[in-house]
Amino acid sequence: MPILNWNGKSKVINYHFNVPYHILDLQYTFGANNKSKSMIIHADNLIALKSLLPQYEGKVDCIYIDPPYNTGNEKWVYNDNVNDPKFRKWLGQVVGKEGEDLSRHDKWLCMMYPRLKLLARLLSSNGVIFISIDDNEFSNLKAICDEIFGHDNALGPIIQDKGNAKNDTHNVQKNHEYIIAYRKKIDAGQDGHVLFSDRKVRRHILKDIQDRYFYLSDPITTRGEGGDSPST
Repeated sequence: MPILNWNGKSKVINYHFNVPYHILDLQYTFGANNKSKSMIIHADNLIALKSLLPQYEGKVDCIYIDPPYNTGNEKWVYNDNVNDPKFRKWLGQVVGKEGEDLSRHDKWLCMMYPRLKLLARLLSSNGVIFISIDDNEFSNLKAICDEIFGHDNALGPIIQDKGNAKNDTHNVQKNHEYIIAYRKKIDAGQDGHVLFSDRKVRRHILKDIQDRYFYLSDPITTRGEGGDSPST
């Protein structure tokens, strides 16, 4: 199987072992009788993932992540150019001075690799992980996921219709984003299947308090500028 190499990989390939464990500090709960085990963790996600390992390693059945797409846009809701000061500081500590000369894609891969290694450890034997991405890093993400989760465990990609496509670069209209999916083991799920199709599903229309309508079982789209908008 081909292996992707990039500048800085040798410094991050085992970095997840060096991430210290942290004890999660409970700040508040929703109600005195709350029995839910759900958590909202406010932390660097690398530290948060390592902190979950003692209790949840090999126990998580489904993971969905929406990492930065690395578009180079620094004027969006968050910096999407792997140029955040905290990230640059981390890169300097882990990769060293050579990190200053890395390309945008090298930096993104250095950021993603240890996180994916920890996510793989959290997955149960029947677990599945879904990762949203677009053309900027699709091929790189696919390559490192093949390495970490195993090429034979790839389930995707699931093609997502953006519904708000524009002419992007070179006058090519990009209509799709992707959800890359991997299972933990090749025999995961009932009878070797992870994703099931229910032919009996019917479309239902739901209405919210603002008189907006939504379709249940509607295709995955991102209508509108920057995200989902209701079907009418």
